Formats: sequence, structure tokens, C-alpha cells
Amino acid sequence: MYIIKEFQRLKADENNRLKLDWDLQRTLAKVNYVIHTDAIKANLLPTELTKNQINLVYASEADILNMALFGKTAKQWRTENPTADGNIRDEATIEQLVVLSNMESINAVFISQGLSQSERLVQLNKMAITQM
Repeated sequence: MYIIKEFQRLKADENNRLKLDWDLQRTLAKVNYVIHTDAIKANLLPTELTKNQINLVYASEADILNMALFGKTAKQWRTENPTADGNIRDEATIEQLVVLSNMESINAVFISQGLSQSERLVQLNKMAITQM
């Protein structure tokens, strides 16, 4: 009985460490997302848009990252996972979050360089495949 209890305790400790790592990576991805959204704001948003139109631009850019890394948009993921509490990124692995964080920074550079959405998607997908 002692061995079983000790094994359960060790597994719980391991799970807590993994969750902490995941939380750290999710936070890092969120921080880099600010870099990404700043590039969108500076380079892709015309001055005369409604709030809904602005939100669509940001969502479209987020979905480029989702497509490049996960192979689906946030909406497609929600359709496939209707009972999930979070979103596609909340369900990502630590490795995927690291790649996502890198992709956000690189996409900000691509946006600043004036690359089209389709060009960025191709480059980001290649990056995701290589890094994964």
C-alpha cells in the first residue's frame, strides 16, 4: 500500500510540474501575442474601420498562426470540440506553445516587411513543421 501511495504522490508532483511549465509557456505565448498585435495595428489596420471590422482583422491574423501550426482555424476547432472550456491554444502542448510564441514574433516581422497573408502562411507553416 505504501508503494502505491508513494507512486500516486510522485505522479501528482510530476503533473504539477508539467502544468507549471505549460502555464509558463502559455503566458509567454500571450506576451508575444502583444508583439504580433502591435504589428497588425501598425501595418494592417486602415484608419477607418468599425470595431467589428478591426476584430475580424485580428481574428484573421490569429487564424493564420492557427492554420500554420494546428492545421485549422479557431472556429473549426470549436466546432470539433464543443464541450471544451478553453480554446485551441489552451489545449496546446508545451512544444506547440513554444513554436506558437516563435511564430508570433516572426509573423510580426513578416507583417512589417509587407508580406501577403498567403506568403506568411506558407513561411509560418514551414517554420512550424521544422520546429515541431
